[in-house]
Amino acid sequence: MALIRLLHRKSDDEIVFRKPTSGDVPAYAILSHTWGDEEVIFQDMEAGVDMRKTVSKAGWRKIQFCAKQAAADGLQYFWVDSCCIDKKNAVELGAAINSMFRWYQNAARCYVYLSDISKPDTGADDQRAWEEAFRKSRWFTRGWTLQELIAPRLVNFFSWEGERLGSKLSLESQIHEITGIANNALRGDALSNFSIQERRSWAERRTTTIEEDEVYCLIGIFNVSMVLNYGERKVQAFRRLEEEIHKLYKGVDFEQFTVGLNLASFPEAAQFVARETELSKMHELLYGYSSRSCVVLHGLGGMGKTQLAITYARRHKEKYTAIFWLNSNDEDSLKLGFRDVALQVLENHPSTSTLASVDLNGDLDQVVKVVKAWLDLPQNTRWLMIYDNYDNPRTAENTDSSAVDIRRFLPRSDHGSIIITTRWARVSQGQRIHVEKLTKVQEGLEILSNTSRRKGIDDDLGAIELVKELDGLPLALSTAGAYLEHVTTSFSDYLRLYRVSWLKLQTTSPKLSSYEDRSLYTTWQITFDRIQEQNPASANLLKLWAYFDRQDVWYELLRHASSVDDEWVQKLTEDELNFNKAITLLCSFGLVDPDQSLRPQFGSRGYSVHSCMHSWTVFVLNKEWDERFAQLALTCVASEIPMRDERNWWVLQRRLLQHAIRQEQLILECKVHPKGMEWALHVLGDLWSNQGKLAEAETMYTRALQGKEEALGPKHTSTLQTVNNLGALYSDQGKLAEAETMYTRALQGYEEALGLEFISSYLPALNTIFAFGDLFSQTGRKDLAKVMYSRALSGYTTIQGPSSKWCLQLENRLQALQTGSAESKAGQDESIEIGAPKSRPLKEKLRKLGRRLK
Repeated sequence: MALIRLLHRKSDDEIVFRKPTSGDVPAYAILSHTWGDEEVIFQDMEAGVDMRKTVSKAGWRKIQFCAKQAAADGLQYFWVDSCCIDKKNAVELGAAINSMFRWYQNAARCYVYLSDISKPDTGADDQRAWEEAFRKSRWFTRGWTLQELIAPRLVNFFSWEGERLGSKLSLESQIHEITGIANNALRGDALSNFSIQERRSWAERRTTTIEEDEVYCLIGIFNVSMVLNYGERKVQAFRRLEEEIHKLYKGVDFEQFTVGLNLASFPEAAQFVARETELSKMHELLYGYSSRSCVVLHGLGGMGKTQLAITYARRHKEKYTAIFWLNSNDEDSLKLGFRDVALQVLENHPSTSTLASVDLNGDLDQVVKVVKAWLDLPQNTRWLMIYDNYDNPRTAENTDSSAVDIRRFLPRSDHGSIIITTRWARVSQGQRIHVEKLTKVQEGLEILSNTSRRKGIDDDLGAIELVKELDGLPLALSTAGAYLEHVTTSFSDYLRLYRVSWLKLQTTSPKLSSYEDRSLYTTWQITFDRIQEQNPASANLLKLWAYFDRQDVWYELLRHASSVDDEWVQKLTEDELNFNKAITLLCSFGLVDPDQSLRPQFGSRGYSVHSCMHSWTVFVLNKEWDERFAQLALTCVASEIPMRDERNWWVLQRRLLQHAIRQEQLILECKVHPKGMEWALHVLGDLWSNQGKLAEAETMYTRALQGKEEALGPKHTSTLQTVNNLGALYSDQGKLAEAETMYTRALQGYEEALGLEFISSYLPALNTIFAFGDLFSQTGRKDLAKVMYSRALSGYTTIQGPSSKWCLQLENRLQALQTGSAESKAGQDESIEIGAPKSRPLKEKLRKLGRRLK
């Protein structure tokens, strides 16, 4: 870097030059401005000149402003291009222009002085008063100010009066709109992350006084050096700039290995959006290394891995001498891909000795060998190979004869760049990047708008709901858009069809050229077939997933299936190691993701599938509904629901809610046969009741009661327990008359089933008596409440001991009733109680019941 000559404001306010230096440079501020009349130049600041003439120039105002602002920011030194470079010295000028980007980059602060914007010091900060002039400022049209905007980290804008307007950060949106420069570039991202074409576009509408400067002002933007040759004309200067850029990125001998990008050999990637984080990471891992660099893009099929790889290649094509795409689905496709590479090389370099002698229509293994030899040439180091669809890798577990060993098709030399796309998460040939779903609704709306050709959908509630349902899966969004392009169906109607007629909707949707021959309903079938071959338990687990919620399936939830008379289920749930083996295979193929949240308070960490994948398991894998699987899922969920007296019961019940919702949905849709599952419906009712979902609890209890009455009879103790719980639910809902009816039925049933002498030793019956006491107390029938409480207390004392929590609660209740025993007899008359039964037969039953209990 050239010597930098700084200005120093001394204690007496005199401004002088500091001795030029390239090392040990103190912190300094730097000025950005547009040149005008009477600029102060180097000769005006030299020692011994008459400073009275210098300070009388119009340009002195800028220097004074910069000195004052630097001092306010605690800086003694500053730099102004008009006077800190001796432009009459061609060598110094050339060195300065080649160093200027770094000078601005290294500055502690950059002050942009906008001489065509006025903001008087009125004390008010009304941006509207100057924003229009800001957008039209001449500063945004000049070539040299491009690097002065991008290079410094801290940039502040000032008016002609020296009043601060804002910073590059606070004015970022306006600057982006004015200049078209990417926000990330304004924020300081490495310029190598942006394509050469994009960086050139930033300067397209900028001009310079001297035509060659339109090129020279880009030297720093492209991180190259050039000898200045004023008079060579702009076209020649651009030609030299491009040559330097190619040398920087492709090497000195790049021409003998340059092969033009053949887009015809690439799959289409028309609807690519977002993924800037992944693109930046890819560039970081792939570019600028002297040795081999390789990136593995892995993730669920339909996430856009191929599109991401192609977008990277097109964005950075100027940095590689050649870019080739290979279909790695099987070895035959790879060999044909190598043949296509050979054809492309020979088309650009017909005399290439390595390839000219091989018969391209003969032995394809020989073609692969000679292409790899060409890639291995010591000077040929700047190529990029894309191995796409490497979804069937040869591993110890994968015995498929068509599996691919990609190592046979990789060049041997330690140079060049490689991108591999795969669904297999354990490919180890490079640095792995997990390509996940798009997280922003706006990104999904963009794909949907582009593919459906429907504009202005950002505020369409139906479109927004559809994007949320498709959950950031590009293939699903593109499929929806392709269907909607040719029909008048609204987004809301498409969502309705998606939910009720998923498979038919997918099979009638147009094919997508950007996803080869795969559609949303076929894209995962190949992967599933391979999983089926490697571990049938894994395949069956994925099929079983359709009967659970898509999120948070964990080992302890499935262990309750161990009693099922099915070999794969027993093997899967035999122990956690077997479960882990099955789930790991699904994760390796990207079909299932481990939950990344904090470890749950109860049970092991769970696993989830994408919402579109879950729909696929429902409508494709389970096209023929499996009643056995439906009952198995219901058994697992119901068996895992804890009772209220168990440790951490609330936490586990909350974790199970989403699966309970799924079971309720299947029950209400009559997709689970209730016969033999009445106990599970009862437990679901308990869950909903405990969680305050009283309407849902009533539905489950009612269905459980109906099933138990048919299967066990109305007087069976299990049936009566559901009757009791339904009574408790009615009580919680304030339906006291209905609750009393249920309690009466339950208590009479226990009497008939067990006999009066055994009721006091049967906990479910004691629970009913206790609840009945609460109901009588709540409706003002104190005497009957005392009878019920006393009977319950006697039974609990016998079974659990006098110090049990239920005994203590009953003693407190009896004591409270005793305190209030002075109430009037009228207030105790059963016939006028609130909530008392109005039918004479029921009243009589209660009187008899009370006498028996006494």
